[in-house]
Amino acid sequence: MLSQIKDLAETLAPRLIEIRRHIHAHPELSGQEYQTAAYVAGVLSSCGIQVKEAVGKTGVVGNLQGNGSDDRILAIRTDMDALPIQERTNLDFASRKPGIMHACGHDVHTTVGLGVAMVLSQLAEALPGNIRFLFQPAEEIAQGASWMVRDGAMRDVNAIFGVHVFPSIPARSVGIRYGALTAAADDIEIFIQGESGHGARPHEAIDAIWIASQVITALQQAISRTQNPLRPIVLTIGQISGGRAPNVIADQVRMAGTVRSLHPETHANLPQWIEGIVANFCNTYGAKYEMNYRRGVPSVQNDLFLSQILEEASREAWGSDRVQILTEPSLGAEDFSLYLEHAPGSMFRLGVGSGDRLNHPLHHPEFEVDESAILTGVVTLAYAAFKYWKQR
Repeated sequence: MLSQIKDLAETLAPRLIEIRRHIHAHPELSGQEYQTAAYVAGVLSSCGIQVKEAVGKTGVVGNLQGNGSDDRILAIRTDMDALPIQERTNLDFASRKPGIMHACGHDVHTTVGLGVAMVLSQLAEALPGNIRFLFQPAEEIAQGASWMVRDGAMRDVNAIFGVHVFPSIPARSVGIRYGALTAAADDIEIFIQGESGHGARPHEAIDAIWIASQVITALQQAISRTQNPLRPIVLTIGQISGGRAPNVIADQVRMAGTVRSLHPETHANLPQWIEGIVANFCNTYGAKYEMNYRRGVPSVQNDLFLSQILEEASREAWGSDRVQILTEPSLGAEDFSLYLEHAPGSMFRLGVGSGDRLNHPLHHPEFEVDESAILTGVVTLAYAAFKYWKQR
């Protein structure tokens, strides 16, 4: 089966590069992927795959019926949205839309998903079970997965695979991560209400800026002394505003930031822990506060069994020298985690780095990929699908 998959993928490779370049040149922001979705639906339909559009607003679902007696469903998820970034790659197929760019590789993800669909549709007679292709919108704003789930995309799904490009891994290689792959990412907003006064008489006022500075310092110090260092937390206050004049003590401060964590128990306790520190300082110095804590997406926790399948499929397809076992997670976030609340799953890293140039990171205006990675992603996922059914 592996040789058949490779042969089909290699035959399709020129077409897949065309698809990727078309998508790259026509990026669309989160929730606005109308043209991309129509394009994806057209390719799926041409493969004889049953298509449902407008799932999760602008998402597309493709259902491929296998020829076996097993009615379980394996899902393969790829995302479609781009970022509000002005591209600076000077590629012939660079973005034609000012200020919008596929700087996170979702053009590659979408192409890989279509490639897997094209390959498996030609092997459907040998497919023991059913495949559901999820082409998701709005991953960059961490909304699309919840939209898809709400519209039934995960109904009756038994397992799910995902893929994400990684420029620090060489093209034609893959990275497998067991356990936590990405972090939970939450948003926090804190308002501190003090009492205004003259800058020359601080004892007559309640200085909201000074209290805010104490809160920020205390939060960073408390992480290192009250939290388990084996369960990391990253708290970043990225915005702070307050005050009206240099000689007037500020009575109000607003702070906003992000909180990242890997361990589910730590994640669950973060709001109470942070509020305790904020309350302590505000109460001590006579200020009032309001804290808004918004849960984001949880950590992606890769399933052991499905990660083993991805690792075995990769080693058999490419050899052990092209498979990396990733020893560290990323503190970036991924709403793939929301699918894992409905079925076990695993996401792997697809190497897109090139040895011939500087490999810029994700979300960079000069981010580029080595397109040979597309074939690697297609074969890896298609073969992993067959191994899933074989080992079940």
